[in-house]
Amino acid sequence: MFDLKAVQQAIGEQGLDGWLLYDFRGLNVLARRVLEFPEGQFLSRRWFYYVPASGAPKKLVHKIEPHALDFLPGDNRMTYLRWQELEAGVKELVAGAKTIAMEYVPRNANPYISRVDAGTVELVASFGPKIVPSGDLIQLFEACWDDEQWEMHLEAAKHTASAFQTAFAFLAERVRQHGSVRETEVQQRILDHFKEHGLITDHAPICAVGPHSGDPHYAPQAGKDSAIKEGDFVLIDLWAKLDKPRGVYSDLTWTGFVGTEVPDKYDKIFQIVARARDAAIERVKTAFEKKEPLQGWQVDRAAREVIDRAGYGEYFCHRTGHSIGQETHGNGANMDDLETREERRVLPRTCFSIEPGIYLREFGIRSEVNVYIDKHGRVHVTGPTPQTAVVPILKDY
Repeated sequence: MFDLKAVQQAIGEQGLDGWLLYDFRGLNVLARRVLEFPEGQFLSRRWFYYVPASGAPKKLVHKIEPHALDFLPGDNRMTYLRWQELEAGVKELVAGAKTIAMEYVPRNANPYISRVDAGTVELVASFGPKIVPSGDLIQLFEACWDDEQWEMHLEAAKHTASAFQTAFAFLAERVRQHGSVRETEVQQRILDHFKEHGLITDHAPICAVGPHSGDPHYAPQAGKDSAIKEGDFVLIDLWAKLDKPRGVYSDLTWTGFVGTEVPDKYDKIFQIVARARDAAIERVKTAFEKKEPLQGWQVDRAAREVIDRAGYGEYFCHRTGHSIGQETHGNGANMDDLETREERRVLPRTCFSIEPGIYLREFGIRSEVNVYIDKHGRVHVTGPTPQTAVVPILKDY
């Protein structure tokens, strides 16, 4: 249920006069999430919901959908029919406000937050208020987990961790018995493992052999995948959540070599990636131990500097990590100073991946863990103990 008191407290703590939430035909999923829209409710016209730092919220809805926001607090409801009435209504919503938050970021510097179109921002700004990004407000009321979600994540992480053992054992058995196994066969074995343990996923996991592992978003497909045989390098990236309401994801990546001894060329790159991963984790831990504010770009920088110093910066072609929630890629702060400069704070009760990688033509290595900051500011690395070396699959399984 939408917690007006908590939202108004957060608005005040951020020094804002209010938060203007707006949507048209589901374009602003963040606003709908924060307001806890009834599942499946579709509105065909624009609506606005203004939450001031104190006082009653205001609503602006179309006359053919007058009850659209009746489930939300506030009796101050205005309706519009003509476009002139819409503009007059928006003016009334923000009257007297100097600074308000919206799902907007200047220059679209963070597209994960920028969900309100430029024209609507121009309209609101024409009535006087300064508009600032609502990113940290969104985090508080969309990306922060409660205790039940934290427990569901831990349960999911237990089974995603064991999925690697299942996959590597299956791979080793097939290679010994038949000489090879296809990427999609390993993929299906992981999906079977998920089903056996009550997990679901939005997309099938990645099993990538050799050059395919050098493509960060490679997706094996039947008829287009490759065989895995002895002497091959393999990357497995998998993510899943409990098949329960409000379940949240666990998202992990491990690498292995189909043999008994891992060649130095793989170990060398892995160790650089692992140092980058651990530097990012340490950056998070240090900030919370010292109670220092931490922004997503700073975590990315910690990992990226390690890979840059090793001379592989051009081969680290994605951000260090992403928010994790009810979707694999959640709506909290990302660990990013590459694709965006992520200035949202890393907040307690949020979860994110740390997954630096180096992607070469012959092979690519990524090491992915999940990090959760609990309500007391303690930092948890979830899933199995972070990988310390490429797995020699035919030795260990």
